[in-house]
Amino acid sequence: MIKNYWNKGGKQKGITIFVVLLLLVLLFFFRDDYQPVLLFLRKYIFIILVSVLVLFFGLRKFRNSASTGGRLGMLALLIIFFGILYTVGWHFKMYDYMRTYNVFNSLNKVEINELPLTQNERIQPLRNIFSMANESVGETKDVSLPHLVRIGTENKWTMAIQPSEKYVMQQISDNTEEVFAVSSTTPFPRFSNENRIPVTFSIGESLKFSRNTYNAVVQRFNPWMLFNYEPSDTFYMKNDAGKWVEVVSLIKWKGFFFPYPSFGGVMIIDSGEHDANDYIERITIGKGTFVSPDEIKNHPFLMKQNTLSEKVSQLEAESLKFLGGFSDPLPWNMETAVKIPMMPKDQNQQPYVTDFDFAGSNSDAFSGLYHWFGLEPVGDERTSLSYSVFIPADGTDKLYYYDHATKKQGYAGVSAMPLKVKESRKEYDWNASTPVEFRPYIKNIAGRKRMFFLGTISSISSTDAQQFDGSATPDLVLIDSEYRDVIWIDVKHPSTWDEEVYNQLNEAWRSSEGIGYYFKEVPKDEDIIEQEMDSLMSIPKVEDNTDKIDALQRELDSLKAIGGQ
Repeated sequence: MIKNYWNKGGKQKGITIFVVLLLLVLLFFFRDDYQPVLLFLRKYIFIILVSVLVLFFGLRKFRNSASTGGRLGMLALLIIFFGILYTVGWHFKMYDYMRTYNVFNSLNKVEINELPLTQNERIQPLRNIFSMANESVGETKDVSLPHLVRIGTENKWTMAIQPSEKYVMQQISDNTEEVFAVSSTTPFPRFSNENRIPVTFSIGESLKFSRNTYNAVVQRFNPWMLFNYEPSDTFYMKNDAGKWVEVVSLIKWKGFFFPYPSFGGVMIIDSGEHDANDYIERITIGKGTFVSPDEIKNHPFLMKQNTLSEKVSQLEAESLKFLGGFSDPLPWNMETAVKIPMMPKDQNQQPYVTDFDFAGSNSDAFSGLYHWFGLEPVGDERTSLSYSVFIPADGTDKLYYYDHATKKQGYAGVSAMPLKVKESRKEYDWNASTPVEFRPYIKNIAGRKRMFFLGTISSISSTDAQQFDGSATPDLVLIDSEYRDVIWIDVKHPSTWDEEVYNQLNEAWRSSEGIGYYFKEVPKDEDIIEQEMDSLMSIPKVEDNTDKIDALQRELDSLKAIGGQ
């Protein structure tokens, strides 16, 4: 058809050339708009090819069939095929099943035999930080979702103060001009003064058109990356020169049969106002410096950092359900199948980014930030802790896991914690408040490593389930995952937490484990007191003749006085 139109004359040739050039320009400048379509083709390429081939040969057979019965039979076969494909692949989620299995086979899994210790415990949960940050900005500003990152030697919650999505003109004309960076280890996070840092980003998550972070990053992709990469979480941190940068985590899709996501590196966007040259660069080839996973070691500020997309780490942790074999997660098996437990009331879901100390744990894992998952059995009524999963937050190609189930430790999992906390304080109004975000707390207490869960009591808005109370001094609890006891701790004095735990549980530990005495405690056990009494009773008694001696002395003194006269 195009050839016939071309041959009609010079005018038609000119129109054809113009239309082709226009299409090429649109494809070049609007690739960020149609890139999701390319990703869809990439994610489901195997299923799409099979479906197209079946449909092509089926319709050809349908057209070549001379009888009505043959055509109806072929049409029925096509309907049955696509019905089975939908039922098995999507309704019973076998497509996701195969994709997760591919993730499992691609993982560099390392089983550890000793739990690491936790360090730099964060006090506030993510939703509390988000609520408090929003309380500190004006009407025309929004706060991006907080992320825990390493700034120098400290762990901080960082988020951008950006133009509000409610006001389109600000999104078009304004920049992101401030960043919050608050300590994660203090119960008193301050969203002012030195924690409100003036820094300008002309590319931001809430900005419009080519200044939007997603658009700018996609525009930076080359043709091959358009089919295989997608932007994910956005982090704000300092680079090696001490300047604030925007780091966008990238997801790379791998494989042909049931493609799966993996860590694809990061795109680094520098701060600063952009001039006309930057504008031309942004609308043509995008903005950002691509750093592949292999090149991260050349950027110290990205090492031991939090740059991994949670979508990737969630799928990697979930894939451990195949540790018992390909068929174990099927409904009629499930001997070792596990899941990531979902927490209620729209609170932050796993992973919980936690700072771990692997020193002395007989593994090659670094000490720093990890995505932690507490995996539990598949059944809703099963809440035991099966695996602790530690995925390096900087995208390092390893996954560390600790097998609680095989060791028969009988620890309670994350989903069992809320009811235990509520039972420990029945006087609370648990309709307005709820315990949230139970991250691990692992310490050497009373002679061995003990695993607890650190939870925060938050109040939730009755009208907005995602708005959590932003109290600066929240109530904190530690729950012993082995003994199931709840310890309410003093949020203002973290240095006393271990002793508070010991004071509450030492007698239970002593009776079941036979431990000694710690924290300079004076033994007051009844058996020891009885032994001391027995020892006192066994000391020979010596007769006291003091009174007799004093009486004789007085008689002697009297006789001497008479003789002197």
